Amino acid sequence: MLAEFWAPFVDYGFMRRALAGCVSLSVGAAPLGCILLLRRMSLVGDALSHAILPGVALGYLLFGLSVPAMTVGGLLAGLLVAALAGTVTRLTALREDASFAAFYLISLALGVLLISLRGSSADLLHVLFGSVLALDDASLLLGASIATISVLALAVVYRPLVVECFDPGFAARMGQQGVIAQGVFMLLLVLNLVGAFHAMGTLMAVAFVVLPAAAARFWARSLGAQMGLAIGLGLAGSLAGLLASFHLDIAASAAIALSLAVLYVLSLSMGPEGSLLAQRGKLVLLPRTPGSGGRA
Repeated sequence: MLAEFWAPFVDYGFMRRALAGCVSLSVGAAPLGCILLLRRMSLVGDALSHAILPGVALGYLLFGLSVPAMTVGGLLAGLLVAALAGTVTRLTALREDASFAAFYLISLALGVLLISLRGSSADLLHVLFGSVLALDDASLLLGASIATISVLALAVVYRPLVVECFDPGFAARMGQQGVIAQGVFMLLLVLNLVGAFHAMGTLMAVAFVVLPAAAARFWARSLGAQMGLAIGLGLAGSLAGLLASFHLDIAASAAIALSLAVLYVLSLSMGPEGSLLAQRGKLVLLPRTPGSGGRA
């Protein structure tokens, strides 16, 4: 049984490449997802994953399926949308989540239009849904570089980011340090979404950011523990998804995303920290109030 489990990765180079790419995504993106959830900005990650599409499409339109061109284009587009959304939030009465949602819809439509000017439906599917089983050396090197940068940079800005999550007033008094930490965090988020795009496409790139972090929330209280668990859950979901894709002959990106979703549902159901089972146990243990006919 163990031989059957490891055989696809031993026998096929494309499976090893796909697994290596998923390891980079788990290490780089999952900890950022924990910060996003703590700041109640999980939908911002989804918006930014779509916001990179016009830049990716423009790079494809000018240079074809070039990893450097599409990466730079996606990075610039994501940063531009983040800056525009932040500016709109500061200068108008529109909230941040609404401004991000508006710009992501504009970006998604513009990106699809740009791809349709030159590419075929197959090219559009490649950009939207990725090709984790076709990662080349350039994509793997990009993913590993982004993961390394993310870990090191997050360690540097970790304290001001956490302070801002729990005490925004104090973070505002930190002045330039808090602004720099926020800017670095958004840059890391866009970088990881651009890296995830090559494997998962723009539509499912956010899966590695949100799902492992959301699942880890039900198993640990401290942020550090959640980050470590999120990386582990990302790796487990990637491995399960790749094996399911290989043995069942299904789309790899969708299989990975659904495997991460299964881990999230299991965590939501039975995790010790705030899951459905934990909340039900608390209700059962609550004492009855005098004169009441039910639970408190």
